[in-house]
Amino acid sequence: MLIRYKKAHEKIAMGLLSFMPNEKEIKKLQQSIRDYEDMDSRQLYLWKEEDIIGLLGIEWISETEVELKDISVNPSHRHQGIGKQMVEALCEILNGEVDIKGNEFTGTFFERCHLEGNINISN
Repeated sequence: MLIRYKKAHEKIAMGLLSFMPNEKEIKKLQQSIRDYEDMDSRQLYLWKEEDIIGLLGIEWISETEVELKDISVNPSHRHQGIGKQMVEALCEILNGEVDIKGNEFTGTFFERCHLEGNINISN
């Protein structure tokens, strides 16, 4: 289940975010978390099963366009379809009314999700 990030989740979110290729330095991680907390255009979600095992971050580019900024799954839970489930849950949250695009770090994975319906995937 995809849940909204809360300050109480900061350490687990930083741990998951650290798996992103551009988030290796602690100061960069802290700034990214602050950006998700402070910027209205950014939203951070966590994937919770028994524990929190995934993270997905978006940035609103316009009223009809969202960039998938970050997506990460705990390495011990990878290759089980969790990333795709997170993207599908995001599409449900956005109600199919928004174009979603990946970036240089998320684009390839996002394209592989092969989502159907009203969600437009672009890179």
